[in-house]
Amino acid sequence: MTPEPDPHQAASHAARASFGRLVALLASANRDIAEAEDAVASALEQALITWPGTGVPDNPEGWLLIVARNRQRDMWKSAARRTRADLDQSDPSPRTRLEEIDPDAIGDRRLELMFACAHPAIDPTIRTPLMLQTVLGFTSAQIAIAYGASPAAFTKRLVRAKRRIRDTGIPFTIPGRADMPARLNAVLEAVYGCYAIAWHDADGRSHHEPDSMGGEALHLAATLATLLDSESEAWSLAALIALSLSRARARTGEFVPLDEHDPATWDAELIAEGETYLRHAGQLGGPPGRFQLEAAMQAVHAARAYGRVVDWDALKNLATALVTIAPTAGARIALAAITGRTSGPEAGLALLDQLPPATDRLSAYHATRAELLTRVGHSAEASAAFRRAAALEPDSATAAYLRQRAEKSHVSGA
Repeated sequence: MTPEPDPHQAASHAARASFGRLVALLASANRDIAEAEDAVASALEQALITWPGTGVPDNPEGWLLIVARNRQRDMWKSAARRTRADLDQSDPSPRTRLEEIDPDAIGDRRLELMFACAHPAIDPTIRTPLMLQTVLGFTSAQIAIAYGASPAAFTKRLVRAKRRIRDTGIPFTIPGRADMPARLNAVLEAVYGCYAIAWHDADGRSHHEPDSMGGEALHLAATLATLLDSESEAWSLAALIALSLSRARARTGEFVPLDEHDPATWDAELIAEGETYLRHAGQLGGPPGRFQLEAAMQAVHAARAYGRVVDWDALKNLATALVTIAPTAGARIALAAITGRTSGPEAGLALLDQLPPATDRLSAYHATRAELLTRVGHSAEASAAFRRAAALEPDSATAAYLRQRAEKSHVSGA
């Protein structure tokens, strides 16, 4: 006999899996994102009150939609709403659009909302963070950490951007081919950001699990690629995420460096899926973009699943090309680590020495430096670098591994 689902776990799951989808649907009625967020949050609160007594409904998402829709209607009827907008009297279309949503067949309008967030009327610097919060459900604090910014300042900017969408009447539509270049990059960056933030929370769940944010990133990337069939970077992003997620099972428990992974634990279906996406991106022609190069680097590592060794020279060529077109700190640190493999640790350290002072705040910088210092025999410096990397590392398992390396380096250098 199947046990009854726990109401609190079901509500938590619904918050992760359905929040963005429901917000996108409700906001499409009148383009008021903040109001839709309030309605969905109210429905989730009601679920926590109701479900423990009545049991979890057969269609939790449909239940939440009905409650949120009723809450939105109440907002429209309120005195505050009537003084701010005359939708009830002069424009019945939002109410009509709400009625047309079938709770038993909820569609997914998140991509439309993401493209709305990427409209030229929105400040380019806030477009991707706006999608990460509104569509993908990350908090302002999580996004601010990823951007190295103040959560309070980010929150204010996100509120202003939502008002801009409402007041300007930006439509929730996939733009035409002529308008696509101005918006696509921000949408791809948001999906990539979802994958990158979720990577620190990976727990080995299959990418098919609905509450896996890594799985959500792959779903959105693959949907976007299929929708925009001729955009090689969309296919490349889907490839990058699929190939990365193929190693999620190896990330359970204690941290294990990639070189020490047992390829038998990797997901062969995801590897094949990612390689298919990457081949399609290559067939579209044109110079490779950032995501295509990153996906190709992942494919080089994935070759171990077929019994092959890592081609470090190929990785160095790809990393060099990546730094040329996207010289991010992460790309430059990766190039230094790979150069340390192909040309010796001194060469890798020389590249790290060229990075700007702000890189000192990144765990990956200190971890890479520590590894290279270990290989040249500077144990005391390596131990200090490992400790610094552990202090900056947000993932607890990785931080524990770095502290162990620091202790080993300290003992060997004593």
